[in-house]
Amino acid sequence: METSKKITVETTVQAPVEKVWQYWTEPTHITKWNKASDDWHTPFAENDLRSGGKFVSRMEAKDGSAGFDFGGIYDEVKLHEVIAYTLGDGRKVKITFKGQENETEVIETFDAETTHPIEFQQQGWQAILNNFKKYSEETTI
Repeated sequence: METSKKITVETTVQAPVEKVWQYWTEPTHITKWNKASDDWHTPFAENDLRSGGKFVSRMEAKDGSAGFDFGGIYDEVKLHEVIAYTLGDGRKVKITFKGQENETEVIETFDAETTHPIEFQQQGWQAILNNFKKYSEETTI
């Protein structure tokens, strides 16, 4: 595969890193925030959070018009710090978590795919990250 452009999205969540990590990695939480818009949802998520472990989440339009599985294999998992994985199509993704007291910076960098414009991909991933922030800040453990 040729080297592709990297895209970065980020946010700061007003919550400690332990909570942010839990909400990012546990399937019961993933199904609540993993969507780019309100007309989509994630009815299913599975996560084996360890190097070599697999994950998958099913993203679907609520009206049933479209859907896809998003999954891959973890390359690196460093508790409360880093999650890196390879998607099924070979693209790489790295998420870093930087916790400081009651806030956590989440930075997600991923290889762009060639089907959609870079701006479209960045907006979609940022929208999902924004949903994660909102869910994490409004939901108590």
